[in-house]
Amino acid sequence: MTEKTLVLIKPDAVKKSICGKILSKFEDAGLKIVGIKMVWADENLARNHYYLDETWARSVYEKKKKSCEEQGKDFPCKDPLEVGKQIQSWNVEYLMEGPVIAMVLEGNYAVEIVRKLVGSTEPKSSAPGTIRGDFASTESYGLADYEKRVLRTLVHASDSPENAKREIALWFNIDELHSNYKTIHDFLLREYHPED
Repeated sequence: MTEKTLVLIKPDAVKKSICGKILSKFEDAGLKIVGIKMVWADENLARNHYYLDETWARSVYEKKKKSCEEQGKDFPCKDPLEVGKQIQSWNVEYLMEGPVIAMVLEGNYAVEIVRKLVGSTEPKSSAPGTIRGDFASTESYGLADYEKRVLRTLVHASDSPENAKREIALWFNIDELHSNYKTIHDFLLREYHPED
C-alpha cells in the first residue's frame, strides 16, 4: 500500500529552527523523501492549498463550535461557510508569514503514518512523542480563538490519499519527485514482502 503524502513544515517551525528534528521523525519511521524544497507561498498558492469547499467549511465549523462548548461559551455563528472563510483567511496569512519546507514522503500507508507522527490538530491534545505534542503543546483552540487567529500547528499533513494527490500537484512538478532510489527501509520491506 505505497502512498505519497504532502507535508509542509510551516513558517513557525522554520522560525523555531526545528526543521531537522521534524524531518528526522519521518525518516526514522521509514518514510522516504521523494521531493523537498523551501518555498515562500504567495496568496494564490496558499488559497489553493486551503481550498474552501462545503465539506472543509463544515469540518472547521464543527471543531470551532466544539471548542466553544468545551469552554462553556456560546457559539453564535450558524453558517459553516462564514466560519470556513474566516479560518481560510487566517490559514492563508499564516502560510504566507515566511518560507515553508514542502516535502513529499512515500511509504506504506504514508498518509496514516504521517498523521500519527504529527499528532492532533489541536497541539495541546497531541500525545508526547508526536511533533505537535513535543514542539507546540501549549497551542490550543481556546488560545487561537482568544487571539482571533488560526492554530499554529507547525506542520501540515495531507488527511487522505485523494487530498495528498491534489496537494502534491499544487506544490511540486512531476520532475521534482524522485521515487526511483532505494533506502534501507526498501530492502527491509523486501524481506517482509517477497512478492515485491
